[in-house]
Amino acid sequence: MKYGSLVLEKKEYVYIKSLLNVSEHTEEDKVQTSLDKFAEELKSAKILDEDEMLDDVVRLNTVVTITSGDDWKKTIQIVKPTEKDLKNNKISILTPIGIALFGYALNDVVHWDLPGGRKEVKILKVTQKEGEESFSTLI
Repeated sequence: MKYGSLVLEKKEYVYIKSLLNVSEHTEEDKVQTSLDKFAEELKSAKILDEDEMLDDVVRLNTVVTITSGDDWKKTIQIVKPTEKDLKNNKISILTPIGIALFGYALNDVVHWDLPGGRKEVKILKVTQKEGEESFSTLI
């Protein structure tokens, strides 16, 4: 892990914690396993103010290109659950891959249980969406 632990912006951290509280009893085992692992990782996360955030960290609205070895390569955007749109590769933070990537940084390798089994996923590119309303102004 590039920065030694997850890195989250303070207001996103509060938002994610509230999502986890609401979602803590999901019926889907893979999602619940991911939520539990993520909640554990949050305990040691670095929480930063907006002006301290690093550009190469995956956060809400980030567009991220990932690969799993030679199996696949995909570009997705991590969004709030209400903004998910699979046709446009907008993936909810509450999906196993959204949870797996959140707070990690460029070139990090993440080992996570995804619907297709345990995968090693490498973050190849991180792009913060410019021109969109910042998350911190939404709450």
